[in-house]
Amino acid sequence: MKMQVRRFLVFALSVVSVLAAVVAAAPACRAQEHKAISVSGNKSLPFSDGVVAGNTLYVAGQEGTDDQGKLVAGGIAAEAKAALDNIQNVVKAAGFELKDIVSVTVYLADIHEFGDMNKVYREFMPDPKPARATIQAAALVNNARIEISAIAVK
Repeated sequence: MKMQVRRFLVFALSVVSVLAAVVAAAPACRAQEHKAISVSGNKSLPFSDGVVAGNTLYVAGQEGTDDQGKLVAGGIAAEAKAALDNIQNVVKAAGFELKDIVSVTVYLADIHEFGDMNKVYREFMPDPKPARATIQAAALVNNARIEISAIAVK
């Protein structure tokens, strides 16, 4: 009987030693670090242009604005192109590429401009196209015609 108890204790200590070694070798569990991406230069706004968490980039809604933050003239096509250019600037600043974008959300002030927006979008985004949702919003900031957000994954 003593021999069986002794064998069991040796076995139990071996298991505990192996588990302790596995736990010690495993990386510490912690939340993913977040890295803010800012390309607009407007520090007065309470959000980042993008945030990288792990291998994922979340791009804040981008309007069709120029380098000075003013809406571009020319209607939905011009604003859509500028919004997509702004998305690309955030993506590149984060070290990603357009091909890394997996999801896009498009907010339109007027859903009847969907076709004109889609023409610009189709030419801008590489294949395979990301998953996408498009909705009409009651109103957009700055009376914009369009705002686009995106998610990219490496």
